[in-house]
Amino acid sequence: MCCLALTNSNDKKTIFHFKEKNHHALACSFLAGVADVIGFALVCMSRPAIKEHMMFMTPGNGKVVDFLGAFIGALFGWMFTNVEVSEYIVAEKPSIALSIASVLSASQMSTRRGSTEVHEFDAMFLGSRAHYKVTSVIGHVFSVDFPAAFQDWTNTNPSDLFQAPVLKKETNPKAHICRHLSQEARGCTHLVLWLDCDREGENICFEVIECTGFHTNDGRRIYRARFSSVTEKDILKAMNSLAEPNRDEALAVDARQEIDLKVGVAFTRFQTSYFNGKYGNLDARVISYGPCQTPTLGFCVYRYLQITMFKPEKFWMLHPYIMYKGYELKLEWERSRLFDADVAAMFRNRIMGDGTMRVVRVSEKLESKGRPSGLNTVNLLKVASSALGFGPQLAMQLAERLYTQGFISYPRTESTAYPSSFDFRGTLGALVHNPVFGDYAQKLLTESYNKPKAGTDAGDHPPITPMRSACEDSLGNDAWKLYQYICQHFLGTLSPDCKYRRIKVEFESGGEQFQCVGQLATVKGFTSIMPWLAISENNLPEFAVGEKIEISKVDLDEGNTSPPDYLSESELISLMEKHGIGTDASISVHINNICERNYVQVQAGRRLVPTPLGISLIRGYQCIDSDLCLPDIRSFIEHQITLVAKGQADHSMVVQHVLEQFRRKFSYFVNQIENMDALFEAQFSPLSDSGRLLSKCGKCLRYMKYISTQPARLYCGTCEEVYYVPQKGTVKLYKELTCPLDNFELLLCSMPGPEGKSFPLCPYCYNCPPFEGIDAFFGAPKTGDSSKLGKGVGMPCFLCPHPTCPHSVIAQGVCACPECSGTLVLDPVSAPKWRLYCNMCNCLVSLPEGAHRISTTQDKCPECDSTIIEVDFNKKTTPLKEGATLHKGCILCDELLHSLVEMKHGRSFSRHGRRGRGRGRGRGGYRGRGRSNNKQQDPKMSFRDF
Repeated sequence: MCCLALTNSNDKKTIFHFKEKNHHALACSFLAGVADVIGFALVCMSRPAIKEHMMFMTPGNGKVVDFLGAFIGALFGWMFTNVEVSEYIVAEKPSIALSIASVLSASQMSTRRGSTEVHEFDAMFLGSRAHYKVTSVIGHVFSVDFPAAFQDWTNTNPSDLFQAPVLKKETNPKAHICRHLSQEARGCTHLVLWLDCDREGENICFEVIECTGFHTNDGRRIYRARFSSVTEKDILKAMNSLAEPNRDEALAVDARQEIDLKVGVAFTRFQTSYFNGKYGNLDARVISYGPCQTPTLGFCVYRYLQITMFKPEKFWMLHPYIMYKGYELKLEWERSRLFDADVAAMFRNRIMGDGTMRVVRVSEKLESKGRPSGLNTVNLLKVASSALGFGPQLAMQLAERLYTQGFISYPRTESTAYPSSFDFRGTLGALVHNPVFGDYAQKLLTESYNKPKAGTDAGDHPPITPMRSACEDSLGNDAWKLYQYICQHFLGTLSPDCKYRRIKVEFESGGEQFQCVGQLATVKGFTSIMPWLAISENNLPEFAVGEKIEISKVDLDEGNTSPPDYLSESELISLMEKHGIGTDASISVHINNICERNYVQVQAGRRLVPTPLGISLIRGYQCIDSDLCLPDIRSFIEHQITLVAKGQADHSMVVQHVLEQFRRKFSYFVNQIENMDALFEAQFSPLSDSGRLLSKCGKCLRYMKYISTQPARLYCGTCEEVYYVPQKGTVKLYKELTCPLDNFELLLCSMPGPEGKSFPLCPYCYNCPPFEGIDAFFGAPKTGDSSKLGKGVGMPCFLCPHPTCPHSVIAQGVCACPECSGTLVLDPVSAPKWRLYCNMCNCLVSLPEGAHRISTTQDKCPECDSTIIEVDFNKKTTPLKEGATLHKGCILCDELLHSLVEMKHGRSFSRHGRRGRGRGRGRGGYRGRGRSNNKQQDPKMSFRDF
């Protein structure tokens, strides 16, 4: 009989090695083929004529099969050369994935939903049939963070963070990108990475490889696509020249992330803990430090210091005027200006005494103004800020949107030199039909465009160029402005230089030299499409050497030297580029950070004016260790990281070396913090001098001051203690009522908006919850460990489980929330529009409007265990018979009350499914009211039958 052994691919005795063990479809095909072979062999054995010519390998005779062996080999060869492989393409954004799939499939694809969309189609891959899956991530899959043991600010010494381990967490856990990538990778034989072609993109490549489970030693191939735009031509070109991902560049990003995390968090935690709550008008929740952010702020503060220290001086300038051939000309003095009034007056008298100007020299010269080189990211950001009025952050967002839509090439590049293979004619052709630039593009094609100037080749991407035509209606106003400039700049690079004639006439009078200059364009060149760069034309009459012209008047103008202006965003970007602060991708982020953190303010002309906080920080760093705010330190870090990216330095050694330097600087900074505190003390007022009297302290029975600047808080000057309050909304005294636990006067917090909650709170209970088991607090972040109180996070009365306090959830709670595990609580000050709100989510329930009074009682509904409420209706609008006004009942079971209530939601509310009636578990394990029931849902009111 015929034997065929099939074992695991790791077994050395395997006759046939099945490489693609994870490919279920291939496995099924293989088994079907084996069945056909065995069936054919049995047929052959049943035919005597065939059997005579065949010999089968048996344990007895060990003879070799001739015909059948050849047949089996041919069959297996056919199976594995004709089987369809599966390609898995991952892009950085859903829009780019769609563009790639549309090009490769010729728009013949199916799309299904996942964490991000998945496009599937059949096409050729490297000469073979393939089934494609194209999906995407949404930026970085992972972010670097500290383990939970190092998350607590109170119990972790900031200096320990330099040696703390780091781990990678999903950047957006709710998106489930990691699980999505892993599931879609099953059964795929090749992985093609279409991430952005920069260091960050290279880092994301290896994040995707980790999620998908692709490894170079498992027989599956990993490819890297290199591209600079998502046009059809570039996509096909990249697909035909696939490379491998660069691990060194990915490690360089890992190094930068770990350094920035540990250095930034260590300094930030220490500064924030030391200063926050110490000064009344210090308006900052977090006082942050960053190796890039702080030197960026330093540039702004240095310019501020130059302005404040500047001492103006008076100066005087001579301006003779002549009338010649119908032209009135103002002549410029060769000395420019003098700082002595008497000397300037003496020269004026001499010139007026002479009375004439003698022409001593006339020179004419043909000059040219060179066309621009290619457009890189830094120059784009500078123009966007100075000419278009866009901040760097907005400019990059607009550029990325134009890129993902296929209108421009990749917007993050340091290069200004076009590659030799760049298709200028094709790019011009794409603009020929544009209603704004079409005629100019056609002119360049017809008259032969000029070769662009030689720029800088950084080895990353070509300069930013338009890829296809667009109009303002399709892009929107802001995006169109940016696109328009990119098109104008590209056309300008292919245009002739601007050429002009420069005439200079020199004069002499009273022994002093004067001149006037005229300019006239002969070839406008690139300034035709970039008119803001055109020269200022100024015609002059013809002069003859030796000619004497009468002086009509002589002005002695007085002026003052002026300080430099505050740094503009454009100037700041230039300084950051010069000193190596940030990259083309991160410069806009650093500028945005110092604005958002209230270190600088953007004023008219997009000038960056430092705030008192920003000034105090930089001056404090200068007093302690100027390296902390100088650009040199970041340049050093970037240089080390570049060595890692080039494979010339070990990733872990660089991280260890840089962190050890910062650890020593941090230790010195901590010991010298009093020097910075002295500057803060001079700039900001102490708590005792800030705020207004609001409520009594339960310990000393003295009034505490309410300080509204962030972080909002109460300060007791007698006890010298700070009590934080919710950071949003308004706070006022609540009827001079006191907490039964600690005797502190209660406050009433009203959240903003027409549907904002109003709730009482005890300042002491809010900051020091008296009950265990409450694992979530008001104001806590939605992610992370909310059990650790931060500034503005705490326990209001609607979370308090005190059994007898009239303001606790036990007394004011009515029933379980139908949308979450919280409890619906009566809003005590919502009259006349009475309502219930959930103590966990944004669910709102409107009660009978216009009632004089609505209050909870101590009675419970015998049917659902909800709290019975008492309603005192208005006499004129009472729904009760015979004009009665007082009614008690359950809002769920009482037909009258139920007909008068209405379900509402907050702006950010999202429902997670329906509930039957039952006990919803409130915050911290405390149960809401109500009992389980399987009644059908009431279509009139969604919480009728929870």
